[in-house]
Amino acid sequence: MNTSKLSKGGDPTPASAWSLSLQNNYGTPPIELVRGKGARVWDSEGKKYLDFLAGIATNILGHAHPAITEAVSAQVATLGHISNLYMSPQVIELAQKLQDLTGDPTARVFFCNSGAEANEAAIKLSRLTGRRRIVSTTGSFHGRTSGSLSVTGQEAKRAPFSPLLSDISFVPYGDVKALKKRVTRKTAMVIIEPIQGENGVVTPPAGYLAAVRKICDATGALFVIDAVQTGMGRTGEWFGFEHEGVTPDVITLAKGLGAGLPLGAMITLGAKAPQFEPGQHGSTFGGNPIACAAANAAIDYLVVHDLLRTVKRSGAQLVEAIEQLPGVHTVRGRGLLLGIVLTTPVAARVSAQCMTNGLLVNSPNPHVIRIAPPLNITKKEIELFVKIFSQSLTEVLEEQDA
Repeated sequence: MNTSKLSKGGDPTPASAWSLSLQNNYGTPPIELVRGKGARVWDSEGKKYLDFLAGIATNILGHAHPAITEAVSAQVATLGHISNLYMSPQVIELAQKLQDLTGDPTARVFFCNSGAEANEAAIKLSRLTGRRRIVSTTGSFHGRTSGSLSVTGQEAKRAPFSPLLSDISFVPYGDVKALKKRVTRKTAMVIIEPIQGENGVVTPPAGYLAAVRKICDATGALFVIDAVQTGMGRTGEWFGFEHEGVTPDVITLAKGLGAGLPLGAMITLGAKAPQFEPGQHGSTFGGNPIACAAANAAIDYLVVHDLLRTVKRSGAQLVEAIEQLPGVHTVRGRGLLLGIVLTTPVAARVSAQCMTNGLLVNSPNPHVIRIAPPLNITKKEIELFVKIFSQSLTEVLEEQDA
């Protein structure tokens, strides 16, 4: 560590070095991770953890997976960043793969670096319809840039940065009647998550996405699926909307797409969605060959090893085991994006206790523990998760009752 610019008096701890050099928007993380392998990570003190968050649904094959490291190493040794002034075989290959995964030969891809950027692109694209109004849902999360934050239905995140984009309205997630009243022929787009991840892994009622599709068809609004968290096989399907047999006009994608590298995409489907013309939008780093090499390798691995089927099986195994634990009310979600709803609002304490016991999870709200492990998680690792989680939950509840 270079401490030349830090205060004298010996090497600082990771926590003090962090607080002396980084913005405080994340607070100071409790541990410093230095190494990972598969679903395991190690901190700077040598302690090992079972990683059931995977970079928030990002490291879909875990850490240091051979398929990813080999693809990235080969690409960075061959050709690095070139911007989008020139073509790259990796970029074209990935766009074609995504086109194939949608099942629509008319699909067209725009690459960027994150989910927020993908949603920004969708917002800009919707303006090309000549309409301005956008309908989103309460509790939704679509990013923290100004445009994506404008369509995020969490007031606490929005309020400090008002005013944001105008002509944005929110309806309750899963409420078809409310959506039908709000969407008109002046609506440019409706943006929906198949599962609200940041809101606590909230799943809509059956038939909801199909109803959204009908409403958008009736009014001419674009139906935009934010698959940033549900995409890349996370739910047992490629994007997360296939469970209802619908097809959106636009898909936004990120997180697992880059298998640990920064990569996002906005995909248009069919003739209804407009297309960007030269000069209307861009991204210097978007779709760079190195990130695309990782994505191509990840998709190939998922297909060859039939991991979508594994995701469904692993998710069912987790739900069956977790729902029987004392202190658990229910389990929400699909595949390997699950929200463990607790009977009491102690999720933050349970998450902290899990970390103490060697397990990494997340608490998006006081009642919910979110898990999103690598898609190639093993049966033994699932059993270890259940053991540590059960122990941690019991310890917190016993302390609360003491």
